[in-house]
Amino acid sequence: MESIVTVAVFALVAVRLLSGVRHSRSSAGRSLVVDVWRHVGWRHVWPVPLVMGGVIAVASLLMMMPGFDWGWWSLLGGSGSPISGSSSNTVGTFWEWLLPIGFIALLAPALPLWAHAEERIFRRGAEEWSGWKRCWKTVGFGLIHAIVGVPIGVAGALSVGGAYFLAVYLRRWRATVSRDQATLESTCAHTMYNAVILLVVLLASLAYAVEWMFA
Repeated sequence: MESIVTVAVFALVAVRLLSGVRHSRSSAGRSLVVDVWRHVGWRHVWPVPLVMGGVIAVASLLMMMPGFDWGWWSLLGGSGSPISGSSSNTVGTFWEWLLPIGFIALLAPALPLWAHAEERIFRRGAEEWSGWKRCWKTVGFGLIHAIVGVPIGVAGALSVGGAYFLAVYLRRWRATVSRDQATLESTCAHTMYNAVILLVVLLASLAYAVEWMFA
């Protein structure tokens, strides 16, 4: 039964990612993707390791607390989130490396679109929010990832990333007094953060694929 549910989850993830690919090929989607990548610069790249280090540090602490290691994906034998394609049902098989590579291939074209959607929800308009609302939105940004199966502790730690994206948004808004420009700036930062994570997963999956093929 567990394996059937796991397959169903993977199928649902694939369908969702395919919808993102289709949107990235539309006129509006393609325009946004190009706009984001055109504005990405070194300022969006160098902070990523620092932010990731903060997320990992906070996640390590939270995961030691009772109940914070819970996630519905882990109950099905998975690790991380379904998008990582990692599950006890795939360990030792070619699916262990093929699924992550396949999901990354589907996710990559629409990466700026996914980031932009979250920035519109959790950052756009933040210049008018109270301090409490900013905190609530930042924590909510992290915890919303628990819906896709990420353990609660890890989801909570992702708020560190949310705080960074918020700072990027507010800095750009103060410079331009433009919500569109501020949202684009935080989207660029968010996109590069996600891109680095995908690159790490991709390299790990390719290394395992080579090891699996020549074992």
